[in-house]
Amino acid sequence: MNRTPDEEQWDARYGSSRPVWSGSPNPLLMETAQERIPGVALDIGAGEGADAIWLAERGWTVHAVDLSSVALASAASHAEAAGVEERIKWMHRDVEAWSPQSGAYDLVSVHFLHLPSERREKVFRGLGEAVAPGGTLLIVGHHPSDLNAGVKRPSGEGLLFTPESVAELFDSSDWETLACEARPRTPKSSDGRETTVHDSLFYARRRHR
Repeated sequence: MNRTPDEEQWDARYGSSRPVWSGSPNPLLMETAQERIPGVALDIGAGEGADAIWLAERGWTVHAVDLSSVALASAASHAEAAGVEERIKWMHRDVEAWSPQSGAYDLVSVHFLHLPSERREKVFRGLGEAVAPGGTLLIVGHHPSDLNAGVKRPSGEGLLFTPESVAELFDSSDWETLACEARPRTPKSSDGRETTVHDSLFYARRRHR
């Protein structure tokens, strides 16, 4: 895979001495997946591996995808330390240029993948195709209202999205929507104050045909 400017940027960010993310799994993944029977999961934007490791610790087989090989090397080290390295396959992929196997996954989890709208919609539709009948698709992103919340967010036009805009991509005859909402939480803003932000949550089950 030829290195893109985005890949170079993320490699540089993950190559710094400090962790990029908290090291904790995403709360909406824990909430939605904790009652699921473990199967095969696809973790998109795996970063330093917290989500993939959490799933693997609960019996899932995980294919963890990220654009940054530096991130994946760090994630693999964390998985080895957690004793779950054999349950995770680390995959260096550009999700815009790669298509996962159709119907192969019991769970596809996508957190904070912010692309321009047309590119994002194409990727999301393709990831939906990777969900097996009876499996679930979890998409979480920053809500556009966050641009007024005093926190750092991608500011390019159309990069943030509502859950309703994601739901529109998936035909209700093929998908049962389990959650479609702007979920509030209260992180600290750049000046140290607590502020309310909203995550766009879309969670759906693929119907059996």
